[in-house]
Amino acid sequence: MPDAPAQAMPVKLICPCHRSNPVSFTPHAPARYLNRQTAPHLSTLVLMMGLQAMAMNIFLPALPQMAEYFGTSYAVMQLAVPMFMGVNAVMQLFIGPTSDRYGRRPLVLWGLAIFMFFTVAAIYAPSVEFFLFCRAGQATIVTSLVLSRAIVRDITQGPRAAEMLAYVTMAMALIPMVSPTVGGLLGAAFGWQAIFWALLGCAAVVSVLAWCDLGETAPRTGGSILAHFANYPVLLKSQRFWGYALCSGFASGGYFAFLGGAPFVGGTLLDLDQGALGIHLGAPAIGYVIGNYMSGRLSARVGINRMILIGGIVSISGLIAALGIFLLHIETPLWFFGLLIPLGLGNGMQIPNSTVGALSVRPEMAGTASGLSGAIMIAAGAVLAGLAGSMLSIESGAFPLLYIMIIVQGSGILCVFWVMRREKVLGLR
Repeated sequence: MPDAPAQAMPVKLICPCHRSNPVSFTPHAPARYLNRQTAPHLSTLVLMMGLQAMAMNIFLPALPQMAEYFGTSYAVMQLAVPMFMGVNAVMQLFIGPTSDRYGRRPLVLWGLAIFMFFTVAAIYAPSVEFFLFCRAGQATIVTSLVLSRAIVRDITQGPRAAEMLAYVTMAMALIPMVSPTVGGLLGAAFGWQAIFWALLGCAAVVSVLAWCDLGETAPRTGGSILAHFANYPVLLKSQRFWGYALCSGFASGGYFAFLGGAPFVGGTLLDLDQGALGIHLGAPAIGYVIGNYMSGRLSARVGINRMILIGGIVSISGLIAALGIFLLHIETPLWFFGLLIPLGLGNGMQIPNSTVGALSVRPEMAGTASGLSGAIMIAAGAVLAGLAGSMLSIESGAFPLLYIMIIVQGSGILCVFWVMRREKVLGLR
């Protein structure tokens, strides 16, 4: 029965130089920094996740500048967001099973190396087409995001995993909160290429840290790579997995739609300059930090499903309020971006808990589940980011963006109700 709970598996730390030689590992033992024989340090996981978030949004304030540089329209230039996310989604389908077979560490290191190569290529891109191709190549950084989540599930379990993931993403949320501001200032002072040089430097630091601190945490499973890909039907038959994955997808989808449309709303409709736009784009991340902190403190007591539900209600409430101010013609940057802080707050409660829920349906397939649920989440985000960017115009105002975000957040609430109903039917607690 696909939705039946699986037994927890013992966790082992695998020697990074020879994966077939497992070393006993105590999940709650303190990590020793820069020691690959212990669990990776929290800061390593934070920076691995944060680099992916930085790559996604640090250049957003410079999009109008980049469109002028390449001699193209904003609609074409903003394709750098959905293209990056779309390749992210496809890659996640392969990262999970591959890491379950060959381990987390090699994929993380290769992903970082390829990301740095395409970052340099993007800096010297001769045309917008070549730049967009390089952005697609940069999507290999998603290995750090997917596998940092799987590593959390490798070294701890249950509500404790939700707490740890919440704390990791809480700290990681500071990076997307700050990076648009930094990107806006760098772009205004030195040109858009400076943003990508900064991104390259950060990737180099994370690569060195991962090499020194990240040992192999994946339990030895054996079998061929095809056998690991064969796990997908098991997950796809699970209604609980779909419920959690769609909860995460719809929750983050509202934010990705924001990334696709907010630069136009802030820069064109609300007349913010590049530096100010970078500051305002960090507003949802403020709420995200708080939401992740609340998840870390409350998930074990309140429960995963209730935290997802509360987060969905918080998110949609802020979006409805934002819609109200535009209907009342109170169109100021402070009101618009300020009322999107609840979107981040709700996401901070929804995403860590729905992610752990998806990974816990089949704990022995944590890498595969992380990749598949992440692919669903990012694919939804790519579609919504592209849709939001393409539907906005001076005539339409911000209304298409707000309608899209409200619809997807409402869909997330329906998904968590489905999960709760399914667990009641199965007698799960």
